[in-house]
Amino acid sequence: MKNKKLKMSRLFIFLLSLFVTISCNRKPFVNHKLKFEKISDNCENLKPSFRMVSNVAGERFEFEKCLDANFTKDLIKVSRQSDTVLVRFPKAGIQPVLNKITLDIDSYPRYNFITIDDETFNVIPAN
Repeated sequence: MKNKKLKMSRLFIFLLSLFVTISCNRKPFVNHKLKFEKISDNCENLKPSFRMVSNVAGERFEFEKCLDANFTKDLIKVSRQSDTVLVRFPKAGIQPVLNKITLDIDSYPRYNFITIDDETFNVIPAN
């Protein structure tokens, strides 16, 4: 009985050590998920509001943006530079349409700023 407890303790310590080692060896990454919805045929009613919601999987950003009518998710560029996530949308063409943007960002290590085109915002996640 005592030998069995000793084996179980060693197995537990080994598995705990393995878990800690694996979780500490994470490589830096930035993942994103973009949803957009056309809300107007022109950009006259663009609201400059910017909303951030923190959750376990990262941060969600909601805002309005003027984009080409033929915009697709593949045209956005998301990258990481130091403690900043950089988001680049293509420039709107001759006939832009107004879109509601929902952008989910998951990144490791933690980032402190997000730059969307030429605007930088401080990221303060909720505890």
